[in-house]
Amino acid sequence: MTFSLVTGGSGFIGQHLVALLSARGEAVRVFDRRPPRRSAGSRVEFRHGDISDAAAVDRAMAGAWRVYHLAANPNLWARDRKEFDRVNHRGTLNVLAAAARHRPERVVYTSTESILTGLRSRPAGDVVDETVHLRADDMPGPYCRSKFLAEAAALEAAAGGLPLVVVNPTLPIGPGDDLLTPPSRMLLDFLNGRAPAYLDTAFNMIDVRDAALGHLLAAERGRNGRRYILGGENLTMTDLLALLGEMSGRPMPRRRVPYWLAYAYSALDEFLADHVTGRPPRAPLTGVRLARNAMHFDNSRALAELGLQPRPLRQSLADALAWFRAEGLLTERGDGRRPVEAPAGE
Repeated sequence: MTFSLVTGGSGFIGQHLVALLSARGEAVRVFDRRPPRRSAGSRVEFRHGDISDAAAVDRAMAGAWRVYHLAANPNLWARDRKEFDRVNHRGTLNVLAAAARHRPERVVYTSTESILTGLRSRPAGDVVDETVHLRADDMPGPYCRSKFLAEAAALEAAAGGLPLVVVNPTLPIGPGDDLLTPPSRMLLDFLNGRAPAYLDTAFNMIDVRDAALGHLLAAERGRNGRRYILGGENLTMTDLLALLGEMSGRPMPRRRVPYWLAYAYSALDEFLADHVTGRPPRAPLTGVRLARNAMHFDNSRALAELGLQPRPLRQSLADALAWFRAEGLLTERGDGRRPVEAPAGE
């Protein structure tokens, strides 16, 4: 049986990619530490496993036609910082080693846009594209460092002849984020009044379904050894809050804080998480450091070479709001205002 292997196929982007592949009639093998929450059809097989287990990765890949490697720890904080290197970096080395043995027709490695902006080095101009090259010691935290090293290993494997393409999704939003990755948690904090102030910055958001489609397009049309930024719309935090307020009917924070204050709060928040509570901080230091270099991203390569056509941000936010509401994740506000129902899409 010919099938596509999707590591991390139960994750946010992963589940949408699995559904997309299945809808096209492909057989799919999901390799993840947890089964998919929703049934993806009879042609989807689930294999329980961890990418840090090299033998399990090798068994899962045997016979795969294509490999989509999405599995990673996507959070910006972990009490044990070594977890990032174990999963994101060394787990990717296991996937690359298995691919070198089994020789699938194409490997798509899921990187991240956060490794394209550094603590000290900044590309010329205000828009980041795929030509950026930074160093590991310029990464703003252990998550970014682990993903940087993993991408470097993937590109090295491609240079050595492995048919591999790298995709760098920007912040994915939309329905179905069961694990509440950082972008969804950020939206919920604003919508539920848990963020009384904000640090203004610039970033890029893409619908999770378009990010999933970008993986498929990269497998079919991408050039070996090439990066593709899977991005949607560039905006600022002020823009996002205005849009969320308009669409939800809920008041958004209006007080902006300077970077130094956000950093001080984040340092204290992370110290308490590390040494007292053990619970994820609301504002991880890595996230605040990333926000300092407000950057927009250029998705023109993915549009031109892959044919990616991201949908409007407003539609993605509407679908995310509808999913939050259906899952009971939107709390009642004490201001007496009744939320406006978000449409399913536009």
